[in-house]
Amino acid sequence: MLSNMDTPRSEENMKKSRSLGTSSPVNGKQDWDTRRKRKTADITQALSVSPVDVAALRRMAISEGGLLTDEIRCQVWPRLLNVPHQVLEEEPEKVDRENNKDYNQVLLDVQRSLRRFPPGMPDEQREGLQEELIDIILRVLKRNPQLHYYQGYHDIVVTFLLVLGERLATALVEKLSTHHLRDFMDPTMDNTKHILNYLMPIIERVNPEVHDFMQQAEVGTVFALSWLITWFGHVLSDFRHVVRLYDFFLACHPLMPIYFAAVIVLYREEEVLECECDMAMVHHLLSQIPQDLPYEMLISRAGDLFVQFPPSELAREAVSHESMAASTFKDFELASTQQRPDSVLRRRRRQKQAALESSVVAVAQPSTARRFVRLAVMGLTVALGAAALAVVNTALEWAPKLDLFP
Repeated sequence: MLSNMDTPRSEENMKKSRSLGTSSPVNGKQDWDTRRKRKTADITQALSVSPVDVAALRRMAISEGGLLTDEIRCQVWPRLLNVPHQVLEEEPEKVDRENNKDYNQVLLDVQRSLRRFPPGMPDEQREGLQEELIDIILRVLKRNPQLHYYQGYHDIVVTFLLVLGERLATALVEKLSTHHLRDFMDPTMDNTKHILNYLMPIIERVNPEVHDFMQQAEVGTVFALSWLITWFGHVLSDFRHVVRLYDFFLACHPLMPIYFAAVIVLYREEEVLECECDMAMVHHLLSQIPQDLPYEMLISRAGDLFVQFPPSELAREAVSHESMAASTFKDFELASTQQRPDSVLRRRRRQKQAALESSVVAVAQPSTARRFVRLAVMGLTVALGAAALAVVNTALEWAPKLDLFP
């Protein structure tokens, strides 16, 4: 793990690390095949002992490659969520769609979810899965009337359906909805906003220059909303990347997705700082997530940041960002039906500028205290084992409060 005194160049060097230290593509493939076989054996061993070694499974899910295959995920994901065996064996009950208040909205969202299904899947098979997707969502909501459906929830549920099938997906989605996703399923967005408020403090700790630029642009955190509430399922086109992230998130603290959002922004440092310092321009840039991200490296970085800056350390700063984010979120909610937050942000920016000019308020000069020293705290490629263990231990410390893990 890197020290806070490492030079800023170390962050740049880490971006190149994936292309260094390999002898040849053939040897690299052989090495990965060897590691893959060893990891598969380790997972099998962790599943075979009594009681099941959940901590080991958690480390396997976090480390390079995640859980490797959907067959393994069918065995491990229920363990990570501590879903009892008898619940997994229950056949899902029939769903009454006609009298369900959420049916129409769920139907519309599912009908728009074509891109979430594998390319080339026969229409008949896809349509059958869409029907199962509707039933899973309505079933979970019916069983848990305290939960409120939100747009984007179906993007998470479809991932579980494609990996696990309807029966297992129903059991796991219900557990996930009452724990990891619980804050997103409140009647209001207040708790969701609070979670997003952790984003800027994380960025500030690592790269004050990027943080200050985003604050000056008044971009807020709306750009990361769909990342957070869909666990990136809505914004990533490659299903392999989606399930790799789900391995990671299921093995960690519920706030880990916001750390992953932060490392994406930090990874795009050059693009951000070269962008025009305008709310709409920066929002547009950040909301268009690249599809070729170095996911393993970013997962490692997110784990490292979680260890160095745990949520308990950032809680006070997250609260201080509450008022700063409120007006942007109000605008976003008003525009959500049009799904065009960019236009709202531009209009809001123009209105604020006009108000400043009309009241002859002096424009504040850029901060003279702009900080150029960056904390190179993103490295975990070498020390992944130790950091992963720390993340696991933190998850285990948190979990008993919600009776989530054994």
